[in-house]
Formats: sequence, C-alpha cells, structure tokens
Amino acid sequence: MLSTPEPIENATRASGTWLQKSFDRLASLITGKRATIQATWLAILLWSAYAVDLATPGLLDRVGHVKGADFLHFYISASLLRAGRALDLYAPSAHASLQKVLLPESVGTYFVPMYGPQFYLLFEPVAALSYSWAALIWALLNTALYFACCYALLRKCAQLRSEWRLITLLAVAYPAFFSLIAFGQSSAPALALFVLAFLSLQNRRTFVAGLAIGSLVYKPQLALSAVLILLGAGEWKVISGAITAAAAQLGFAWVYFGAKVMRRYLGSFAQLRSAEPFLEPKLYQMHSLRSFWTLLLPLRSAALAAYIISSFALVALGVMFWKRGKDLRLRYAALLLGTVLIAPHLWIYDLVILVPAFLLVAEWVREHADAQSQARLWILLYACYVLPLLGPVAQFTHIQLSVIAFTLTMVELGRRNRTALIGEA
Repeated sequence: MLSTPEPIENATRASGTWLQKSFDRLASLITGKRATIQATWLAILLWSAYAVDLATPGLLDRVGHVKGADFLHFYISASLLRAGRALDLYAPSAHASLQKVLLPESVGTYFVPMYGPQFYLLFEPVAALSYSWAALIWALLNTALYFACCYALLRKCAQLRSEWRLITLLAVAYPAFFSLIAFGQSSAPALALFVLAFLSLQNRRTFVAGLAIGSLVYKPQLALSAVLILLGAGEWKVISGAITAAAAQLGFAWVYFGAKVMRRYLGSFAQLRSAEPFLEPKLYQMHSLRSFWTLLLPLRSAALAAYIISSFALVALGVMFWKRGKDLRLRYAALLLGTVLIAPHLWIYDLVILVPAFLLVAEWVREHADAQSQARLWILLYACYVLPLLGPVAQFTHIQLSVIAFTLTMVELGRRNRTALIGEA
C-alpha cells in the first residue's frame, strides 16, 4: 500500500489548519450584534436613497427613469387586455403606441413582452387605476407576499424564532428584496411557490409540491433547474404535479385567449436572441452562470459552451445531492442555489427565491454543524447575501463574485448533507 510522504502529509495538515483558522477568524466577526448594525445601516442607505429618488413630481424619478421601472410593462400589457387587444400583447409596437398615449412621459422606455398572457391577466384590475396607484398597490402586494413567505418559513425554524427581530431586519435590508420593489418586478409569486413546494415536501405531499413548481411556468427560467434535478432524481410524483400545473395554466390561457394569442406567445421565444439587448441591458445585474461566463469570456460561443457545460455539471451534482442527501432542508437549499445558477435569465430581484435557502441553512447549522462547518457556512451565507450588491463592479472586473459564492455554497451544502445527522426526507 502506498502512503503519503510525511513532509507532504504534514504540509497538507498545516495548510488545512491555517485555512480553518482563517475561516474561524472570519466567522467570529459575524456576530448577531454586528449583523444587526450592518443590516440597519444597509436598510437605511438603500431605502432612504430610494425615497429620495422617488421624491419628485410626476412619473419620472430623479435620474429620469420611470418610477416602478418594470411595472410599466405589466401595466401597459394589462391595459391592452382591458381595451380588448389581446392579439397585440406580443407586438412591441402596439405596446409603444399605447404607452405613448397613456404615459407620454415614459417615451423612450420600452419592454419586450415575454410573459404568458395568463400572467398579464392578473394585472387587469389595477390597470383601471392611474399608473402611480397601480404601481403602489403592486409594491404593497409584493411586500406582503414576501414577508408572508418569511413568516411561514420562520415558523418552521425553531432555532431561529428567538432572533425574529434580526431576521426581519435582514429581510428588509436584503438587496434582492429592495430590487424587487424598486423594479416593480414579479419574483415574489415565484418565492411563494418555492416556499409552498418546500412545505409540501416537508409534509410528504409530493404531488402538491410539483403543482407549485409547475406553476412557475409563468417565469419558466426559474423552474428549469428544479425540474431537471428532480427528474434526474426520479421524483416522479413531483414531476407529474409540475406537468399538471403547467399544462393547466397554459391550457387555461389557450382556452381563454385563443390559439392565435398563444401562438404569438410561443413564437416570441424564437425572437429571444434579437431581443437580448432589451431583455439584458445591464448584464452585471444578472447573477447566473450564463451572465458569469458572458462577462468573463469575450467570445460569445465560448461563453455559451462554458455555460452549458457548467450547467450540466451542476445539474449532475444537484441530482447526486438530492438522491444521497439526508436532510430535506439542505437538499432544498442546494436546489434553490442550482435554480439561480442555471437560470438562463436571472436578475438581482429574482434572488428573493434564496430566502428559504438562507433560513433553512441557518437553522440546520444551529442544530447540527460542527465548528468547522459553522465557520464555512456562516461565511458563505454572508457572501451570498451581500455580494449581489457588488454586481456593478463586474462591469469593470468581468467577474461576478456572487455566482462564485452561490456555487461554493451549493457544493458545501451537498458535501455536508451527505453526513447530516438527522434526515427528514
């Protein structure tokens, strides 16, 4: 039998000891008191800056952007439906002309319609109001849904309930939540569906969990990784639920809006490449493997190849983690990280779906992890929470640090899950 030479073995042990001491030192800085102070300042800076930005008369903020930003797209789409113009939903020129009539100040800000018509239907009631009132109501609904999800998860985390004040503060200061409200986007329903899926899996209602995941067909890029991992893991009840929900949602849209509208919706996906400059004007605000490689590699073909290869690798890891893992909380957190990383189109506001991962991993660390794992996981969770703030730096460095943090965290969760002490699934 071959043995490791003693000098090499000693050097490896010394290196591991030094690395662990470094982790321990960094982790010792992440105390409840420091987290409270940092989250307080972060919340004050983000939300006060937002308030100042909005404190202008009219539709435009201080820098000339439409208030509510992306909500304008939902508002105009719903206005088309109210006018009986469903066939114009996927005609950008129709959006632009109606926008010019309803909100002339917004001319110059246009969006590419990519959601299913059934989702635009949800906005039809608020489209009867003025844009300002409609945007405010949507922001309040997003906020209510976000904190309802946080509350539902916290109820399942016995180790964290005593720190609900800090967790609430962290939720308020979370950069993804801030972006969700500032952009007026639609990621809060996705968070709610992922929370419902987790609670259903925890209660062994796998078909219901599949219904929740399949309902993400309104934002299909967020369902891609979960479906691939669960399919590879042989979770057939979940997959059948997902197919049922997706078919029901699209079937309803087909019956309600008609075949012409649905063909135009499906045809819009064929125009994705030409629509990229409009869908992804600020690549540094995206936090997936696709944006990571596109920023890093100058050749488009090389970036695409790297994205496909790394995505397949993460799906394979995700399948292995799901099948071999012993604790549902870590398996599900890894699934969410995989969802973020593999999504072909993911903006900072979509990172709200990581809220369950933060809470479930923190709960698991409190219960099971040894000192070594605690240090690593606390540091990784901190990095995943904070690094999206540095997204704009990537336009100069061409390295999206948040993606590296998400990947390392997913791998660490899979490694720890294989030796978890208590299984739940």
